[in-house]
Amino acid sequence: MIDRPMYYDKIRQFINKPFIKVLTGVRRCGKSTMMLLIQQLLIEQGIKKEQIISINFESMAYYDLRNSRSLYTYVSEAVKKIEGKVYLFFDEIQVVDKWEEAINSFLLDFPSDVYITGSNSQLLSSELSTLLTGRYIHIQMQVLSFQEMLAFRQNKAKGQTQNDLLWLYIRRGGFPAVHIANYDERSTYAIINNIYDSIVLRDVVQRYNIRNIDLLNRVMQFIMDTVGSTISAKKIADYFKSQYRSVDINTIYTYLEALVSSFIISKVQRYDIQGKELLKTQEKYYLADPGIQHAVFGYRDRHISGILENIVYHELVRRGYAVFIGKIGTQEVDFIAEDTQTRLYVQVAYKLEFESTLEREFAPLLAIRDSYPKFVVTMDSHFQDSIDGVRHIGLLQFLTDNTLY
Repeated sequence: MIDRPMYYDKIRQFINKPFIKVLTGVRRCGKSTMMLLIQQLLIEQGIKKEQIISINFESMAYYDLRNSRSLYTYVSEAVKKIEGKVYLFFDEIQVVDKWEEAINSFLLDFPSDVYITGSNSQLLSSELSTLLTGRYIHIQMQVLSFQEMLAFRQNKAKGQTQNDLLWLYIRRGGFPAVHIANYDERSTYAIINNIYDSIVLRDVVQRYNIRNIDLLNRVMQFIMDTVGSTISAKKIADYFKSQYRSVDINTIYTYLEALVSSFIISKVQRYDIQGKELLKTQEKYYLADPGIQHAVFGYRDRHISGILENIVYHELVRRGYAVFIGKIGTQEVDFIAEDTQTRLYVQVAYKLEFESTLEREFAPLLAIRDSYPKFVVTMDSHFQDSIDGVRHIGLLQFLTDNTLY
């Protein structure tokens, strides 16, 4: 197991604290491994293995525990045989009916430290928040960042430069499973296709009782093909209409909501910089991992700009920013990123080969009249010029320089 300090350190500071540790994220992003790492740390700290109860609800061995009463009975019987505090780990707990009632009872009825994971954002529904108000901390995990991928591949990257590995990341994405060995591209995409199928079938189709799986896949493929473009449910419905296929717009809304809830895509709203308000239309959707697009379509050069946007979006989220699409007049800023202390603006392009491209990418940022940092990020690592305070940097530096922003 390879440590991921970005998440490990966040969780570690809450060990033995009276909070439920909730890990969410897309399937196969590393949540289960993180649970094992915490269990390993507990044992190193002197906790006996008998004090740790770990259940992965994807295993058929625990199929009969998929309701709150059965789970509570099972755990309470096990606790009677354990001396001292118990450490409870529940993987993919969203499959347990009314699971939050069992978790609440564990906190009330015996000394326990609780860790749960889930692959659906509804895990943190208003019902859970009401029942467990103030008693949980939420950590959302993502697939590997570029820097994490470098750590995963440090013993497999002989003769490869960081730029070589960046292109590997662009083409294969960051699912941990594809970086634990030197797979070729065909094998990599086969692994990602299996992950994609499991997300669609388990986390979307089954959970939301979707009957038209073909339509769901077509909606997902439309999003893959338009990463980096503003879209709406109406635009998707109009596309199907142009293909002589009538689709109810409410069905599109339902499918988009289901896909977002499974973490396979993220919806990013637009923000009017001049009007200082969120806009209700023309969002962008980004994939949990760019490898999904390549696994379904194969690598296509025409997708490169959207894929680079996808990577930059997740890097900003990973670093703790709330991210929006910017609108200033008739121009678009790819990203506005905010945290409690600062804001930054980011424009993403493949290359600045022509004067027209240079003007198109810099112009929206130059139109913003404030002093916050502004970046144009491209694959042109040799081009380092700034224009009136708007700084151009290469994607490699953007992903690896922790002091940059």
